[in-house]
Amino acid sequence: MKNCIVAQSGGPTAAINASLAGVIHGVLNHPDYDRIYGALNGITGILEKCFLDLTDDFQKEENLERLKISPAMYLGSCRYKLPVPEEDIAPYEFIFNVFEKLEIGAFFYIGGNDSMDTVDKLSAYAAKINSSVRIIGVPKTIDNDLCVTDHTPGFGSAAKYVASTILEVFHDVAIYAPRSVTIVEVMGRDAGWLTAASVLARNEYSAAPHLIYLPEKPFDTENFLTDVNRLLQEYDNVVVAVSEGIRDKNGEYISASSGSVDHFGHSRLSGVGKTLEYLIEDRLNVRVRSIELNILQRCGSHIASLTDINESFCQGKHAVSLAAEGKTGLMVTLLRTSDEPYQVACDASPVCDIANKVKHVPDAFINEEGNDVTDQILPYLKPLIQGETHVAFDQGIPCYLPIPHLL
Repeated sequence: MKNCIVAQSGGPTAAINASLAGVIHGVLNHPDYDRIYGALNGITGILEKCFLDLTDDFQKEENLERLKISPAMYLGSCRYKLPVPEEDIAPYEFIFNVFEKLEIGAFFYIGGNDSMDTVDKLSAYAAKINSSVRIIGVPKTIDNDLCVTDHTPGFGSAAKYVASTILEVFHDVAIYAPRSVTIVEVMGRDAGWLTAASVLARNEYSAAPHLIYLPEKPFDTENFLTDVNRLLQEYDNVVVAVSEGIRDKNGEYISASSGSVDHFGHSRLSGVGKTLEYLIEDRLNVRVRSIELNILQRCGSHIASLTDINESFCQGKHAVSLAAEGKTGLMVTLLRTSDEPYQVACDASPVCDIANKVKHVPDAFINEEGNDVTDQILPYLKPLIQGETHVAFDQGIPCYLPIPHLL
């Protein structure tokens, strides 16, 4: 059982392919392993027997380097939740039968919270049937909401994109004399880390975003209107950063639509930016617009954080080392040992302590009024957005690794 298989799942980021590159590099350079397969579209690729043999193509260093800076998922993704084995054991039997036929010794799953749920379930099943297959989770999520680890791959690059975009938004709105309010809706259903990172846009001449609202604190529409109106007395152009998942004091999403949910049980959100835009339009005599960054913030590889890319690659390699040591049922984590100089080390924790849990922005990072973050968050955030990647261009357009297998 000297082969390995890797898959990617959940939402894309600018760094998840760097983690994939780390796994591939780790396998190809480890004496315990021979070949590495990639399952297309997450765990569904194993269930549908859709694989790529990655071994030969990525012996070439240039392919591995291009993979590291290519956006989204080279292997494709899925949003598939494995059933509880007690309710349906067939998928588990099928998956481990595939592992046996491909002589798989280790499975690496790169993804966020729902992906770690898959790692947890497969690890538990492997232990139950005494399988020798090692199963390791490699973290990924721009939301930065995975527990235990200091921060997640993808977050630093998304944070850099959000902060840079808000600075550019400020330059845009500042050219107009009439008063205005611009609301920027940032991803973050249950944790406000990415919206909090908008604070990095502030500099010596710009206080934007002037207000920051996170889902960790109850949102009150009247207090919001008061906040905006007060700042309009001081600034001609007010910029607001708001998480998509802000809730009222009763825990209801400000933007939830008719109580409907997706297949994971998550509330469907209809757009908090527009909701607040209409509120200001109705109540305040001021020009207002909303901007939803939407998928653009997820994998802007042209402005990725080099720190993020390098750490993601290292975590992919560390996952291979863990499996080769005979460890399983773990997720790779980062342990921060110093803020200045910034230093982290790769570690690992049982995935059962991470799956289906949420790491929230701590109270110390949020001001008492719940409309801004504190300076205490800056030493945490600043190191994560440092450095720029080298992206090759062809006729003015970035050159990423082609994905014909997904088309």
